[in-house]
Amino acid sequence: MKEYIIYIIKGIAVGVANIIPGVSGGTIALITGIFERLIDAIKSFGLEALRLLLKGQWKAFAEKTDLYFLLSIFVGIGLAVVSLARIFDFLFRNYPVYIWAYFFGLVLASIYFVGKTIDRWKWDVIVFLVLGTAIAVVLSYMNPAGEDSSFGYLFLSGVVAICSMILPGLSGSFVLILMGNYQLVAIHAINTRDITILVPFALGAIVGLIAFSHILSWVFKKFKNQTIAILTGFILGSMVILWPWKTAEYLTDLQGNVVLKHGRAVVSRYVSVLPEHFNHQFWIAILIMILGIVSIVAIELLASKKSDL
Repeated sequence: MKEYIIYIIKGIAVGVANIIPGVSGGTIALITGIFERLIDAIKSFGLEALRLLLKGQWKAFAEKTDLYFLLSIFVGIGLAVVSLARIFDFLFRNYPVYIWAYFFGLVLASIYFVGKTIDRWKWDVIVFLVLGTAIAVVLSYMNPAGEDSSFGYLFLSGVVAICSMILPGLSGSFVLILMGNYQLVAIHAINTRDITILVPFALGAIVGLIAFSHILSWVFKKFKNQTIAILTGFILGSMVILWPWKTAEYLTDLQGNVVLKHGRAVVSRYVSVLPEHFNHQFWIAILIMILGIVSIVAIELLASKKSDL
């Protein structure tokens, strides 16, 4: 029970990341050490798992799919989304620099601890690190495409969005904005329960989740150092989005009007800027950033002590 409570807490951390604009839940999964197991668990949902389920072999099905681990993670994610969404909404509206500073420090420290799991630094590993960083930086500066409601593009949007959510350093909602379908799927379709949009998107997400988890699991086992390197690069590149001092650019429709969700303007992306003043707010943000770094160091020290027992 203690083990699964810890997984719920880690799920909450992943859920919190999904609430934050531009932050990837995959990053937190990698930091907390559940990334590879999560991918393997999702990958296990295949024909063999379906056969066990249809035969009523529940225990074998649960073992095959690592079901209790998955349930713990998704319970944590659900708790975070339901209970912390309003808190983070309040913090982002009233103390944006401070909350961004904490997560900047958190993710900055995690780059070292994730990167140090690479066994051997060779030229190809360095190339993948640079490639991952470049991809994340380029994505953060890309302009959104136009909206497309065709079945094929909605299916593709589902595939790409879910794959981005899995990958550390990439935000699924941000990539959906880049593809031009954030307003259509996340605002219009969900609010109006438009199944003509939700069904093809959901099908793409399901297919993408299962297929990509197989690919990612195989790549992770076959080319572990290179995979960790490119994922570390994704996280490093995403620091551009996490920089505490920024201005918001808002999502607009075809007529140029700002899109509203629950009465508030929808942010399409954040543009990093230098602090205007080195006042008390700046120094408090620096202290909070250091607190974020200390949080990760403390977690890593506790984890290393636990592994030595």
